[in-house]
Amino acid sequence: MSSSFPADHQPHALDSLFHPRSVAVVGASSDPRKIGGRPIAYMLRSGFAGELFPINPAQAEVQGVKAYPSLRAIGKPVDLVIVAVGGAHVAEVVDEAIEQRVSAIVVFSSGFAEMGDDGRQLQERIAARCAQAGVHLLGPNCIGVFNSHQAMYATFITALEHEQFEPGHVGIVSQSGAIGSYLYGLAGDRGVRVSHFVATGNEAGLDVADCIDWMANDPQTHVVMVYLEGCRDGDRLYRALEQARLRRKPVILMKVGRTEQGAAAAASHTGSLAGSDVVYDAVLSETNAWRANSLEEMVDLAYACSVGPMPRGNRLGVVTSSGGVGVIATDEATRTGLVLPTLPQETQTAILEIVPFASGVNPVDTTAQTMGDRTLMTRILELVFAHPGFDSVLTFNANMGRSEAEFGKIREALYQLRREHPDRLVAMSMRAKPEIAAEIQREGILVFSDPARATATIAAVARIAAGFDRPPARVEESEARQVLPLPAGALDEAAARTLLAQHGIPFAPLELASTTEEAVAAAQAMGYPVVMKVVSPDIPHKSDVGGVALGLRDAEAVRTAWAVMMESVGRACPQAQIDGVMVSPMITGGVETVMGVTRDPVFGPMVMFGLGGVFVEVFKDVTFRRAPVSLTTAHEMIRGIQGLPLLTGARGKPTVDLDTLASALVALSNFAAAHAGELDSVEINPFIARPSGGCAVDALIVKR
Repeated sequence: MSSSFPADHQPHALDSLFHPRSVAVVGASSDPRKIGGRPIAYMLRSGFAGELFPINPAQAEVQGVKAYPSLRAIGKPVDLVIVAVGGAHVAEVVDEAIEQRVSAIVVFSSGFAEMGDDGRQLQERIAARCAQAGVHLLGPNCIGVFNSHQAMYATFITALEHEQFEPGHVGIVSQSGAIGSYLYGLAGDRGVRVSHFVATGNEAGLDVADCIDWMANDPQTHVVMVYLEGCRDGDRLYRALEQARLRRKPVILMKVGRTEQGAAAAASHTGSLAGSDVVYDAVLSETNAWRANSLEEMVDLAYACSVGPMPRGNRLGVVTSSGGVGVIATDEATRTGLVLPTLPQETQTAILEIVPFASGVNPVDTTAQTMGDRTLMTRILELVFAHPGFDSVLTFNANMGRSEAEFGKIREALYQLRREHPDRLVAMSMRAKPEIAAEIQREGILVFSDPARATATIAAVARIAAGFDRPPARVEESEARQVLPLPAGALDEAAARTLLAQHGIPFAPLELASTTEEAVAAAQAMGYPVVMKVVSPDIPHKSDVGGVALGLRDAEAVRTAWAVMMESVGRACPQAQIDGVMVSPMITGGVETVMGVTRDPVFGPMVMFGLGGVFVEVFKDVTFRRAPVSLTTAHEMIRGIQGLPLLTGARGKPTVDLDTLASALVALSNFAAAHAGELDSVEINPFIARPSGGCAVDALIVKR
């Protein structure tokens, strides 16, 4: 195999790691089963065409290859150095590698941050040396990296000892070496062939985001599988995933830590509504990375994306010899967002002419009659494939794939249909011998034993394909509206409302009053009924302490409310600073929504939307996106809540002004992005959405 780059390769900073022309192994072993021996054995077995330099001062050669006593003894720079020595000697080797002007270092050795503070300090010193020298560091405590097209195996992954699959076009990036190794074998068993593999270990230098970015730009990698436990730099991960999306490369990512207990184990839990899992869901949705729930789901999707074409839409045609399977496929299609268009009447008539007892609607039930005469099935398939209203086609063929004789009856007709309709995603659900399944796969047809699993995979691939054409979810920071600086000190509600209004969010009018009579005068000027709220930078939740009075209809009601409010607030918060009250018109009608911002420690300010009022914490029917968002994304957030019918005219009520809601969300997201380093959270609850316009009536800003 050649160590040269593909003709369409664009130079990348990590080429020396993923595509080195020369590799040195420090701690090289003549035992091909030892950690220092496996990389050499794998590369010799596979035919690595680059230069290979075993480093072992005690031996003249290692596994038949000339050995060197040190990196210095090689006499010229090396692209990639593998470090397979005890942890205590790693720093010395790294220093020598840097002196010899290497480009990348892979450290297999353990005994660093995973072992405690001393190991962490040593790891940080090594990482700092590499960063200062401009050397890319993978690890420590990692199982390495390989490029199957180049036969470059800078890894001791055990899966390669048992089986080595031919090169393919799926990349694997894993924070766990053991899971990455297992995933390679699991994917290989499914027919997925890997282009590149990397396990990032302790991530003292390079991390998952760096590796995704390289694969997003690699012409030999068409699909990327990622196992992720946590992330230190949300911006870089976001940019890497977006890079893959823009290059139309599916990313199937398994982020562990969905539950509070799991999140705690991964040290990534943040808070009630905006827990880390919710934020990761939002970020992955924005960047079109598919979040898988299991390794099996990851493999299914990588298999589908690497074997068949990406479908143009979500329209599925189903052909089955079993009515029950038709029901299974229909149920799963409905659950996952696929649609099953009805075949035209003339096509249904033609199907019934072939099999009079068939159902030609969609799913097409050919009945068991086609088992006796396989040509009946292929004739019906021709009619279904000819219909332009399907983006994907699923057939159920029971046990046909277990018999060469039976499958042989449809083989050529099936493959001809596949070639005549290259833009269709085609899947077969049946039991099949491995050699038959592999043959079908080579023709670009998927094979699943379970029809529900096949349907769910088709739905996921259709959604991934649709995400490639979606405009970016975020606007560039420079495009965000220019904002005013935050005032010093804590902000009471009046100050928060004024500030947010200045940044483009509509609010109900308000007047500040420091005495009872000033409150009465303000109420009479704006017209009854009114709302009155206590003003204090020390009381974020005023209703909890009697600091809110609603529906005041005359001057006497205002005076009474003032007296009751001051007594109640004074009793509940005797130390609070009271600056008077706010008086605003009582807004009636419309739908209460909530808008907010929370600062995620990984991804920064996240903007939130949902139904408002007191139940937002109970139902948690909210959507999140990274700030700042585009107007299109703001509309997607609104339409992403389960309570959307309450905004779009449920039970005969008028549709609210969604454009005003979306514009307010954009303004809030711009405010949050501009003050990302100063804000802890913002909450507007409620924002009253009305058929025409809308306004916020409450605001809370908490500074960091």
